[in-house]
Amino acid sequence: MARAKVAALRTSADTVIDDFGRLMRLADYASHLPPDKKTQLKINISWHKYYPACSTTPWQLEAVIKTLLEDGYPKENLVLCQNSTVVVDARVGARLNKLQGVADKYGLDFHYLQDADQEEWVPYEPQGEMLVLLDVYKKKGLWLPKSFPGTNIIHLPTVKTHVFTTMTGAMKNAFGGLLNLERHWTHAVIHETLVDLLTIQKEIHTGIFAVMDGTVAGDGPGPRAMRPVVADVLLASADQVAIDAISAKIMGLEPLALDFIRLAHERGLGVGDPREIELVGDDISGMNLRFSPHEDTFASRGQKMIYHGWLKPLENFLLRTPLVPWSYAASRLYHDAFWYPFIGKKRVQQILDESEWGKLFLRYPPEGMYWK
Repeated sequence: MARAKVAALRTSADTVIDDFGRLMRLADYASHLPPDKKTQLKINISWHKYYPACSTTPWQLEAVIKTLLEDGYPKENLVLCQNSTVVVDARVGARLNKLQGVADKYGLDFHYLQDADQEEWVPYEPQGEMLVLLDVYKKKGLWLPKSFPGTNIIHLPTVKTHVFTTMTGAMKNAFGGLLNLERHWTHAVIHETLVDLLTIQKEIHTGIFAVMDGTVAGDGPGPRAMRPVVADVLLASADQVAIDAISAKIMGLEPLALDFIRLAHERGLGVGDPREIELVGDDISGMNLRFSPHEDTFASRGQKMIYHGWLKPLENFLLRTPLVPWSYAASRLYHDAFWYPFIGKKRVQQILDESEWGKLFLRYPPEGMYWK
């Protein structure tokens, strides 16, 4: 397997826009993304509320757009895309996370994959071997967005933990694009699902790249109930496995101990062993945030009982029948009505008051971006 390259830079709020551009060029992004093809910018909205480290940051999105335009990628070929989930409203998230304001500034529109008037979903038969997806969607069949084949894609994840995959990054960002609202059906086999999705991406996209924001990283029971940690680091790579491996290592995790990284590495979909990854840019080899990713919330403990515990025999009944809205309501009630007001809001305010990233976030008005 060829040696992978991951670019890493330490950054600050004063230099982050330029740093992202330098980062992308260090990772040779233009050699992986043909400029004559449409380029999908797959943002990540893990929560419709603003919560540090949870979703794509406005400076991350702005810097990627700015860099592409500076390097001659036609504006008419850039598409901002995102999909809602059964518990997250992508439109509200784009507005509250200040991403809509960035889109407004550059005259770009969001393409919401869940909207029938914006996207058609079509059946897809994978060419490569699938580990689980054909079984999960055996009755319905596998469907993908019609607009994706023949395009470049740039993933815009953040450095954070996840209750189901330990950490989440570039590989999991495809989960919110290639699968529609029933993607929670795959949670019981989520590691294998991410590997299948990377196989499909390599079949349908003309180029794949990831730009990861670690300005504020997320520790604990991610992707929503995390503890924000200022990390001041940026990552970029054309190898989705490699960038996730380096992100995992930064968090203090062993990359090949994570099933989705190990499986993808073993199947030749990317490089998951940090010893085989070329790091360019700043030296972050000694960086260890010592994250604690194996924590759960009340909600995630309940979900794991269904996916892996004593409620497993009832998984189909609870999650694939008309009874299913109870689980969506329970999750939103817990996170939006309890956890955020009583726990999360204090953490958000601390970042806004005490960190340079919080102050930078406040400088992005929802209706547009204006530097002071």
